[in-house]
Amino acid sequence: MNTEKKIISNFMWRFAERSGAQVVSFIVSIVLARILLPEDYGTIALVTVFTSILQVFVDSGLGTALIQKKDADDLDFSSVFYFNFVVCLILYAGMFIASPYIALFYNDITLTSVIRVLSLTIVISGVKGIQQAYVSRNMLFKRFFYSTIGGTIFSAFLGIGMAYAGLGVWALVAQQLSNTAIDTIILWITVKWRPRKAFSWKRLRTLLTFGWKLLISALLDTSYNNLRNLIIGKLYSSADLAFYNQGDKFPKVIVTNINTSIDSILLPTMSSAQDDKERVKQMTRRAIKTSTYVMAPLMMGLAFCAEPIVRIVLTDKWLPCIPFLRIFCITYMFWPVHTANLNAINAMGRSDWFLKLEIIKKIMGMTILLSTMWFGVMAMAYSLLLSSVLSQIINSWPNRILLGYGYLEQVRDFAPGILLAAGMGICVYCIGFLPLPIVVTLVIQIIVGAAIYIIVSALMKLEEFEYLLEMVKSFLKK
Repeated sequence: MNTEKKIISNFMWRFAERSGAQVVSFIVSIVLARILLPEDYGTIALVTVFTSILQVFVDSGLGTALIQKKDADDLDFSSVFYFNFVVCLILYAGMFIASPYIALFYNDITLTSVIRVLSLTIVISGVKGIQQAYVSRNMLFKRFFYSTIGGTIFSAFLGIGMAYAGLGVWALVAQQLSNTAIDTIILWITVKWRPRKAFSWKRLRTLLTFGWKLLISALLDTSYNNLRNLIIGKLYSSADLAFYNQGDKFPKVIVTNINTSIDSILLPTMSSAQDDKERVKQMTRRAIKTSTYVMAPLMMGLAFCAEPIVRIVLTDKWLPCIPFLRIFCITYMFWPVHTANLNAINAMGRSDWFLKLEIIKKIMGMTILLSTMWFGVMAMAYSLLLSSVLSQIINSWPNRILLGYGYLEQVRDFAPGILLAAGMGICVYCIGFLPLPIVVTLVIQIIVGAAIYIIVSALMKLEEFEYLLEMVKSFLKK
């Protein structure tokens, strides 16, 4: 299989995996949101802040280092596996001890047991992490499909069953924990790699030389992204935090699905071509143009149809999440630009630049956040949008030097899709004023929106549209 066909095949498997998982998770979240109270979601959101930060250590930047290293072998993978597992045990012990103090800080003693149980995902992820790196490096994304779908479906039944049984927040805990556990078990069954009884500090130090910068970068990014949740949980109510997170969840389901698929393929593919700058530039450009073209109509459509979607799917008790949903749609629409630029930097082996960018972005973002947090949760959401726009410019700067692909050129590449999506969104929004039942209105909005975007793309002969069409035809022929 040639390189392009291999990339398309793996992208399709990764996309199918993320799509399947996100569809199931989306349906489950709808059912649970109808059963549970916003306060239950607020509690889980607080705990997830800490587990998300610790999850960064599971990778330690070493997973990316294994993918990036040209001659990584079993000794490299085994050394990282044992190191990661020990780190995860230490982290869990730390969370177990710290949980009462966290609960005291938020004046909620029920958090102690929730933190101790949910933090077990860290230990399980320590077992799974290197298997994931092995799958990514060897482009075996069909394995991800089986493990992710299996874990998602099992946890869906368990979570819904416990919610109907009246177990409240524990339904959400069980759903997350079982998802990670089953995912890990299936991945170990389907992927034949096993750690050898061997360990090399020398190999580990070499990988850490590259990986520690990514670790610090990821810690900065994850801590910063979760800081808003910590502040909202402390300064405002758990319901405010639930509405903020629910607004984030809808667009994030879509974006994570597409962006993770792209991200998984880009790094190993770019790394294999790191000695050919022109080829890496073309890959980066293709990723930005195509993924933004796909993302823009989804985000614009969701933003303009937010109210009927929330009313139908979540019921009126979740209406306060609508403004947050619209802000997050615009924020996430540009995620593919961030992803493509950062993957190009990593593929070129410049993790030092990656770290410098994170430090600059976080200083800027923290300044904006601390200036707005006293003016309400909405002000904090807008501050995230502003930070995202500025971060987009910062992330693109190194590639002006590394690849000769600056931000203005990138804007010219993704602007057609954004403008077309905005026009489509305005048309869809106007349909909402028709005196029709809300479900009928939403169906018409979706059909008309998709038709406008596809027909205008075909009439304008947009290169992104024609490329995607050819990619789908090529995949179907197989």
